[in-house]
Amino acid sequence: MSGATVADTLAPGRPWPLGATLTQEGINFALAAPDASRVELCLFDAAGRTELRRLALPGCTHGIRHGFLPGAGIGLVYGWRVHGPWQPAQGHRFNPQKLLLDPYAREVVGRYDGSDLFLGHDPAHPQRPDTRDNAARALKARVVAEPPPLPAEAHVRVAPEDTVLYEVHLRGATMRHPGVPAELRGTYAGLAHPAFLDHVQRLGVTTLSLMPLAHRADEARLLKLGLSNYWGYSPIAWFAPEARYASPGGSPLAECRAMVDALHARGLEVLVDVVFNHSAELDEAGPTLSLRGIGNRAYHHLRPGDAAHYENWTGCGNTLKLSEPPALRLVMDALRFWVQHVGVDGFRFDLAPVLGRDAGGFSARATFFAAVAQDPVLAGVKLVAEPWDIGPGGYQLGHFPAPWQEWNDRSRDALRGYWLTGSLARGGFVHALAGSSEVFRPSRRGPLAGVNFVTAHDGFNLLDLVSWRERHNEANGEGNRDGHGHNLSVNCGVEGPSDDPAVAGLRLRLRRALLATLALSLGTPMLLAGDEIGHSQRGNNNAYCQDNETTWLDWANAESGLPDFVARCLALRRRHARLRMNRWFDDGEVRWLHPDGDRLAGNEWQRLDRRAFGAWLPDGGAGCELLLLFNPDGAPHRFTLPAGDGGEPGWRLVLRSDLDLVAPVLGDDAVLPGHSLWVAERGGADADADTLLA
Repeated sequence: MSGATVADTLAPGRPWPLGATLTQEGINFALAAPDASRVELCLFDAAGRTELRRLALPGCTHGIRHGFLPGAGIGLVYGWRVHGPWQPAQGHRFNPQKLLLDPYAREVVGRYDGSDLFLGHDPAHPQRPDTRDNAARALKARVVAEPPPLPAEAHVRVAPEDTVLYEVHLRGATMRHPGVPAELRGTYAGLAHPAFLDHVQRLGVTTLSLMPLAHRADEARLLKLGLSNYWGYSPIAWFAPEARYASPGGSPLAECRAMVDALHARGLEVLVDVVFNHSAELDEAGPTLSLRGIGNRAYHHLRPGDAAHYENWTGCGNTLKLSEPPALRLVMDALRFWVQHVGVDGFRFDLAPVLGRDAGGFSARATFFAAVAQDPVLAGVKLVAEPWDIGPGGYQLGHFPAPWQEWNDRSRDALRGYWLTGSLARGGFVHALAGSSEVFRPSRRGPLAGVNFVTAHDGFNLLDLVSWRERHNEANGEGNRDGHGHNLSVNCGVEGPSDDPAVAGLRLRLRRALLATLALSLGTPMLLAGDEIGHSQRGNNNAYCQDNETTWLDWANAESGLPDFVARCLALRRRHARLRMNRWFDDGEVRWLHPDGDRLAGNEWQRLDRRAFGAWLPDGGAGCELLLLFNPDGAPHRFTLPAGDGGEPGWRLVLRSDLDLVAPVLGDDAVLPGHSLWVAERGGADADADTLLA
């Protein structure tokens, strides 16, 4: 606690802002606990071990308890004891024996250890409150200085048509990077190191999409297995950057902001994955750490007629209720904080249908979407939804309001079905290649509303997608029952690693074809970090709890040539405006061709026995024509190429997924090897590899 001049009593203070607010005279405290009968501010020593004082908040305004502590300042450690009825059947779970973390904490002291001492209920008699005091071990908040607000003009705003996302886990990105000093690996500073950022920018990435950074509490089940929620989808403090990514003794908030500033200095845009659909307190059998004890009914969806249980639309035990003012205010305040004080440029929202759901189901006109749309701080930031959860009507792809973007799993499955399993005909693949108009056009959005991806953190990564037919998640301790069972993956003849050159060669060709298709599709492309260097998770398609070499990117064994190929694909995308536009193709703007040169028509779109085709754009957007040739079949296919005005094809090959670029001039026809994609140009300036990579 800071100094001997801290007062012994609280003045009434004010009900806003929520949390602990520093002033020159002291600290104002405010907590939204509308059903509580009494709230006590508990002050601790610097280590958070010894409770020094309890002070009842004297003010109460519209359900917000508040008080002002004169003389208090930076470094003060505190927690809440919230009094009220213990009536689980009515949704009340107050227990003042359990010290509670301020959900507005900027820095967290301590770490949840999974002990049943954190349970609000008696483990032997769940309908009774637990009477053991947990203050010495409970999570607490430390008051810290906030970084100054980032001026609006200092944010990086990449134009939607130029955006290339790169989903990356902050820790896993650098834990094994030989170019990052050992003491920085896995930290905020490590991600900002030039050795990593040079690689990202050489690829042509514009925007880092960081997996969750909010302070988390690992599930007790994982802790007992010696594991952790490595991905970070178990938040407990939405304003506090994760302490595990800071340097020893460092300030997580200051170091997180410094990382964002360093990325901005490189011209990189920063998105962060946020989890506002549930908290780490899990279901009714879970711990009481914060919101459950502050105001259970005010923050959670409870089952109608059975308020002792939670609606589990998230699969994580509980669901936050953004239709309630306290929960909505928490989320909105947190979003503004990450934009203004941490400096991020946008968000990816985990299980986003929850944010727009109330008792009547999901709605694009829900309160949360309206609040975001009118907020001046959030104007202009990128908003990306994961458009599914496990609740009723949980699949909402295409139903979010403009200007939201959405992860497009239909595109993912189309690319996999076309290139890998042979289960998708030309028609379905072309829908994905052309931006999934059937998904986004009804909401009057363009192709860039769709975030296209082949792989993401959830599921197989790219090398495993072509190396394993079945998931191998035994290390997760769930009997290999967790993770997706339907992956549209192949193993190319051998389950797992193989030294067979034919198997390795096929796996490489398939990956190159998938990466090239991703770059050339209408929509916003997203790469998964590590795919471009051939990282494998050894068949684990749900590595959420693997904080080890399973998920740490294997830079030492990076595949040579693959990063350059990705860079060439993205450079080709930058070169051709027609591949980046935010409108749907007009009639005649692209001509879909049978390999014999005729236009595709009739049942040719639905044939599964011969699926090769071409896409000819007479105006490719770089002063030249553009020709894309696709052969997903195992056998070679001969293509008759469109003739030019003078009768000669005149096509220059600028990209081929089967071999390194050789840039020949093509004749009247071309023979594409199996499992390959070629791109050719005609007219305009020549584009060799150096031009594309510039």
